[in-house]
Amino acid sequence: MSVFRPDFAPMPVGSLPHTDPVRACELLLQYVPEIPAWPQLPKRGFRENMYAQYSEGFPGAVLDGERIYVDRSSPLDAPLEQLYGAYLSGDADFGRLGAGYAAGLERFLALAPQGTRAVKGQVTGPVSWGLTVTDQDRRPVLYDDVLADAVAKLLRLKAIWQERILRPLAPQTIMFVDEPYMSSFGSAYVAIDREQVITLLEEVFSGLQGLKGVHCCGNTDWSLLLSTSVDILNLDAYSYAETLSLYPDALRAFLDRGGIVAWGIVPVDDEARLLNETSESLAARLNEAMELVASKGVALEALRAAALVTPTCGMRTLSEGGAEHALRLLSEVSQRMREAYL
Repeated sequence: MSVFRPDFAPMPVGSLPHTDPVRACELLLQYVPEIPAWPQLPKRGFRENMYAQYSEGFPGAVLDGERIYVDRSSPLDAPLEQLYGAYLSGDADFGRLGAGYAAGLERFLALAPQGTRAVKGQVTGPVSWGLTVTDQDRRPVLYDDVLADAVAKLLRLKAIWQERILRPLAPQTIMFVDEPYMSSFGSAYVAIDREQVITLLEEVFSGLQGLKGVHCCGNTDWSLLLSTSVDILNLDAYSYAETLSLYPDALRAFLDRGGIVAWGIVPVDDEARLLNETSESLAARLNEAMELVASKGVALEALRAAALVTPTCGMRTLSEGGAEHALRLLSEVSQRMREAYL
């Protein structure tokens, strides 16, 4: 595991509400210069939706207006062979995000200064992608063993390609796998078991050289995610810190091997609630969250030594002014925590 020191650094999650990629990148470089990330900009069009964005190259994938699906009525043998050939040969270019799919990444590469501590990229996770994207009959592709494996292999190539093009910008790369659907794991609506989740995630992780993160913005079985080779766990600590405290043994083992917890403490799901918070109130809430987890048998000093701070989720639903306010609060919370504990 890397010797990267988190030091309560602020880190963005992913999406912004902007349609101008230059302005979006400038905001991130202004407020989170230590660990900037390229911004996902779904309001630019459906191709930048977090599922459509990573669909290019998937066998049978169809973008139809505001819907993405896999057409299994057409032969998939040849495109599957192409995907597996790229996977076996390590052809990361197969995972390239093409024109129109990631304007924020293109501008970020042009604008991002060299010399940052780390640089962050992201892909949608295989569980969330595979449960959201269906076939033409609206059956999630994750329930087809061949297609589920193809999902993980394509996302692995997209993660490897991103890591490769981001590496020249900073000494440390961080690639996040975003798994919002993990909040449904264990429910009657999701027929997927623990071992399948781990296998899919590890397929994506295993191709990466830098730090590997996973983001889930709801409640889940945190012990499952902590049992993978993930380096950074990002959760909505504003609303779900108590759920992390239910897994002290898994969390201790994660911290002992050098794991980092990215505490999502700036709420971005409700702009009115966001505007009602201050950096002081959020720093106090973060301290309460860490103390709650520590009360279950995890050393508080270890939690503080392994902490990043983030928004609770992506900011696509906020106004542009609200997103800038959230980034400002994030920067200020980071500074407060550093002044108190570093």
